[in-house]
Amino acid sequence: MGDGKDGARRVWRVLNRWTAAEDEADAAALRLDARVAGCVPLSQIPDRERARVRGVLHTVTLQPRDGVPALEADLYDGSDVLTLIWLGRRRIPGIDCGRALVASGRITTSDGRRVMYNPHYSLLPTGAA
Repeated sequence: MGDGKDGARRVWRVLNRWTAAEDEADAAALRLDARVAGCVPLSQIPDRERARVRGVLHTVTLQPRDGVPALEADLYDGSDVLTLIWLGRRRIPGIDCGRALVASGRITTSDGRRVMYNPHYSLLPTGAA
């Protein structure tokens, strides 16, 4: 007869499979939304190309650069993450975690991260992923 640890391990494995499946379903929905909107998946955009992308903001932080404020937001589209950076901004109304948006600009790599500086953007209605 197994001890309580075996039961806990089984429950843990089931929960991990369930949340992994849910995360993949969310990512697939984001990829589909981006494709329907005519956007290219982040994972397919080469460095130094102009692009129009759609996704959800996962993090929003203030990261000063050389004494200048810079608002940074990580955009996830279900395929990859892109950091949007608005130089000289401390806050932008509507740029919050969980907000969906479409951004356009040139993608580059900086400090090992894919970034887009001062992108043009359109906020999508709250709840639109």
